[in-house]
Amino acid sequence: MRRHIFFAARIAVLLFVVLTSCIGGSEDDLIILETTDLHGLVLPYDFTEQEEIDVSLASVASYVKKVRSGHTPVVLLDNGDNLQGQPSVYYYNFIDTVSTHINARAFNLLGYDATTAGNHDIEAGHAVYDRLVREYDFPMLAANAVSTATGEPYFKPYTIVKKKGIKVAVFGLVTPSIPQWLPPELYSGMEFRDMLETAREYMPRIKSEKPDLIVGLFHSGWDERNNEEEGKSHYDKNGVAAIAYNVPGFDVILCGHNHNSVNTTIANSAGDSVVIIEGGSRAQKIGRVDVRFVRDKTTGKLKPVATGSLVDVRDYKPDPEFIKAFKDSHTAVHEYVSKVIAYSETDMSSRDSYFGSSPFVDMVHSIQLEITGADISFSAPLSFDVSISAGKVTVGDMFKLYRFENMLYTMWMTGSEIERYLEYSYSDWLNTMKGPKDNLLKFQRTKDGEILIRNGEAWLRNQPYNFDSAAGIDYIVDASKPEGNRVSIKSFSDGRPFEMNKQYRVAVNSYRGNGGGGHFTSGAGISASKLSGRLISSTDKDLRYYILNYLEDRKTIKPFAFNNWKIVPDDWVKQAAIRDYELLFGK
Repeated sequence: MRRHIFFAARIAVLLFVVLTSCIGGSEDDLIILETTDLHGLVLPYDFTEQEEIDVSLASVASYVKKVRSGHTPVVLLDNGDNLQGQPSVYYYNFIDTVSTHINARAFNLLGYDATTAGNHDIEAGHAVYDRLVREYDFPMLAANAVSTATGEPYFKPYTIVKKKGIKVAVFGLVTPSIPQWLPPELYSGMEFRDMLETAREYMPRIKSEKPDLIVGLFHSGWDERNNEEEGKSHYDKNGVAAIAYNVPGFDVILCGHNHNSVNTTIANSAGDSVVIIEGGSRAQKIGRVDVRFVRDKTTGKLKPVATGSLVDVRDYKPDPEFIKAFKDSHTAVHEYVSKVIAYSETDMSSRDSYFGSSPFVDMVHSIQLEITGADISFSAPLSFDVSISAGKVTVGDMFKLYRFENMLYTMWMTGSEIERYLEYSYSDWLNTMKGPKDNLLKFQRTKDGEILIRNGEAWLRNQPYNFDSAAGIDYIVDASKPEGNRVSIKSFSDGRPFEMNKQYRVAVNSYRGNGGGGHFTSGAGISASKLSGRLISSTDKDLRYYILNYLEDRKTIKPFAFNNWKIVPDDWVKQAAIRDYELLFGK
């Protein structure tokens, strides 16, 4: 009898040792690393500017290798938005579609355990992200991206990652605002459901897997909202906080999408701690979570204790082995962006676009009008400060000029809606001037009302990619008048009368046409649900593709300003423009 008791005791001790060696007791039971919003920065080279850069996935590789050299198991995760932003991913998205995609090669080489689909990954279209799903050695997640045919998630909802006996559940969500930004053909057969409701639906299923740790991998931003009602909007693009507070079960939530750097810990509605990490963008930061498993004195169960941190990638040099593995890709993409497609007889700069009609924006207007045959074109400077010199124009220059993979829409609007659209745009853009000493542009300001200066430069209050002007019509913008009463449309540029009650065809990029920026909804007053009914046609390829073809066909171009609109009063604007230009760009 004593022998049985002795052996039973020994077995119990051995089981305890096994359990604690797998999970528990040490200071470094598990490490989780997160990248997010890489936007194509696989290599330490900016293929648009054609210059070396100090952060990329190559430096992330050095840090990952360092962390893995220890004895602690590592879970490596990515939070999406990888397939847009650099010519390197564009090249493998649309030019070389036969080779393994550079992002798949890089992520597989680093041994990622999961990624979440981002809105800019969906923007690449079915052919691209479906291909990546096949090429990745790990799952792409997004529980709320649901197949309209089956009612089940289009991507995997969650995955179980096992590391040295530790069982980690990783649950993915993507911002549901995608229909506001992208044309439906890019996500055909898919709908995007509410994040909070989806998290509540899946938490019991995830818990039934009996994981040791539950991680949320959400391509959606963190902000300080814990009001449950705010998380119930179907288009709550940054709804992570509502989930963190109101869906108990998550130990760690890794965020993305809005490019912020966040490291915080909150108490959820059940009183449990949740670590929140958001790792910035473009490989500048790595999110890190160190997890220890300690025994709860009350229940006797092992409980995770997590601590978050952000790692500065600039502290790590690119991994030579990683660089060597992508020598062929570097050569192929460099040759692609260096290809000369035309010659320009004049310089172009986005800097002129903030003060009136400019060659930079008006070239895009002319291409949009030619492709669509529309009456009016809307466009904005999509790059804040970029110049294209006279002489050779390369493929890379077009990535400077037009940084996003937007389709080109033709939509219909009434004259009065067009006027309200422009009023909304210039309200974002221009200050209300009371005299010649006032600023023309809206700048970020301090609490005391002074213009906020960072690194010697003033910053605009709103994003320039929302500063839409129009071509095809002649109009005046009076900066001395209050917002909503500034725009006066004279006529069409060809002399036709412009009528408020008449319907016109407008050319606009798909981001704007789907409600991005609020110009159609808050400005023109067209409800988001009615926008699809305004669509006449869409291109099947992105606008940059057509710009490239336009320039190649013409060989030589001479961009010029249409001068179909201007800001008045003339003497006020002339003085203010000089001052504001220097504030933005220096003398």
